[in-house]
This record gives sequence, structure tokens and C-alpha cells, in this order.
Amino acid sequence: MNEPQKRISDKALSVWRMTGAFSSVIVAIMAGGVISLSSIFSWPVWIPIAGIVVAILHVYLYVYLFPLLRWKRWRYEVREQEIELQQGIFVVKRTLVPMIRVQHVDTRQGPLLKKYGLATVDVSTAATVHEIPALPMEEAEELRLFISRLARVADEDV
Repeated sequence: MNEPQKRISDKALSVWRMTGAFSSVIVAIMAGGVISLSSIFSWPVWIPIAGIVVAILHVYLYVYLFPLLRWKRWRYEVREQEIELQQGIFVVKRTLVPMIRVQHVDTRQGPLLKKYGLATVDVSTAATVHEIPALPMEEAEELRLFISRLARVADEDV
């Protein structure tokens, strides 16, 4: 079976980069604390240097690299009998959700997603919730209704 063809919005990069920037601020504050403590307690020079390296590495990974890799790998496809999801940065995970198992479908939109006109589609089964992140709002609404209709048809066929 070929990999899913549909991609999420490229605006997801901006949302994930902003989220990474928020976490990087926290890491930078912690690195600043380590640097301050090292000057107070006369710790070896490598400790504040390690704090600076960790902060810089965190910014690179969580603001640039991981969002880009995550966006490149995230794909989905909705078929009559199933929903296929593909995600992952280093380990690619492919999930098939049988349409007959779908209980309900929601759209979700936090402040960052709203700023960029995006929404996440949550597909709930008895066992778990699968999400398709960062779709344009109109596409997310259409997908929610489409999956809901297919799930009803699959439920009636049983």
C-alpha cells in the first residue's frame, strides 16, 4: 500500500516553530540560571558553556529542524473503509483507523491555530483519539463532516 497523499497545511510550520520558541525561552531561562549559579558557586567553566550549548541546540532542534521534519512526514488519507495517518520524525508511524471503529469526529482550534486559520480534526474510537493537525479551517470542517458520513455508512452496513 502506498503512503497517504494528503498533506497538512504548511502554516503548521509556523505554529510548531512558535511552540518551539516558547519552550526555548524556558530552556534559555534555565541555562541563565545555571550560568548565574556557576558564577556564585565557582563551578568549573564547562558547566555554563554546557548550559549555553544546550540552549542553542534546543533552539535549533525545536524551532527549525523538528517542525520541518514533522511537517514533511505528516500525511493522511481518508478512504471509504479507513483513515490512514502517517507521522513521525525519526520513527515513521503509519496508522489505519477502520471507519467502522469511528465513534465521533471533532475539530479543535487553540489560539495559535486560530491565528493562522487552522484547526485539528480529532477522530475518536473506543480505544483512543487520532488527530490530523493543522488543516485549513474550511478543509477541517469538510473533513469532519465527510468522516462522520462515512462512519455512519460503515455503521449501518454492520
